Amino acid sequence: DEPSARLDLGGREQLVAALAELTGNADAAPLVLVTHHLDEVPTGMTHVMMLRHGHVVARGPIDDSLTAEALGQTMDMIIPERLRQRHWDGYHKTMQTGITKYGHDLLRVPAVDKQGRQLSIAFTVAMLHGADGKVSAIAAVVRDESQRFTDERALRKRIAELEATLPPAA
Repeated sequence: DEPSARLDLGGREQLVAALAELTGNADAAPLVLVTHHLDEVPTGMTHVMMLRHGHVVARGPIDDSLTAEALGQTMDMIIPERLRQRHWDGYHKTMQTGITKYGHDLLRVPAVDKQGRQLSIAFTVAMLHGADGKVSAIAAVVRDESQRFTDERALRKRIAELEATLPPAA
């Protein structure tokens, strides 16, 4: 806690160096870093999603995401229009109550990329609390599961086709 709170600068540098080493190891598990300080993002991190008060500051590959164009846009940039009201209703309720089941349960939802192409994403969230104990922000760990979604859809279709060839049960 102290290195990430900038109370132990030597420890912070060791932590960033260790994280950089992990990001350079192809055998290491995927790494998600939640931080308030861009200078703590180690070399080797490939993607970023920064949120402030429900607004996306940047998202996607680091080289493409940290642009003036992305600044100040809301989450609407990745939420299909038909789902935006439902998203914001849930967001405001969660911010008000401090309760969400998606801290433990994986939420799978459709999304869109910058070109408007459909994606399937999955995420969990963490509630971030201010000094007053109230929820001040929500951090999300998001991953693109479009290929998994496509593969599962194809498997379900194939199972239905095979089941259709079976004789009726007695």
